Amino acid sequence: MTDISERYRRNADHFAGLVRGVPDDRWSGASPCEDWTARELVGHVVETQGLFLGLVGAALGDVPSVDDDPAAAWDAARGVVQARLDDPALAGAEFDGVLGRMSFEQAVDTFLSTDLVVHSWDLARATEQDDGIDPAEAERVLEGARQLPPERFRSPYVAGPEVQVPASADAVTRLVAFYGRTP
Repeated sequence: MTDISERYRRNADHFAGLVRGVPDDRWSGASPCEDWTARELVGHVVETQGLFLGLVGAALGDVPSVDDDPAAAWDAARGVVQARLDDPALAGAEFDGVLGRMSFEQAVDTFLSTDLVVHSWDLARATEQDDGIDPAEAERVLEGARQLPPERFRSPYVAGPEVQVPASADAVTRLVAFYGRTP
């Protein structure tokens, strides 16, 4: 198992815990992602796993519906990605993407693991849970986001304009503000 595979596992497990913690009456709660409910946010995260699998000619396969069982849908989707990451040959499959040539493993680390951290915060806010995000992981994601080309980063469905917070703000607050969320 590589550091990337382990990082994805930790972030996916954390997100799974938040999904399982959503009270039944909070699935329709508005998320910080404009126009998305908590359920739609989980649907987006599930779909994104499939999108990245598609970049290397793979697919999610038959996963449960987020409408019927969000936790089962997430568990199935992350299981497919994790299995691919745990196989060195599959993890190393390359494709040409918007950031150039990269392996599936690199794409997961650059985008999917990052997405899980940010959307963990979103889901926690939508469902009145503690986000429980590891500050060190928030710092890692923030540093990576700062390295992305602004024209790719500040675009619809990625990140909005940065929200200003004090320099003394904690790592999670600085991260979500950088992504355009109001902490």
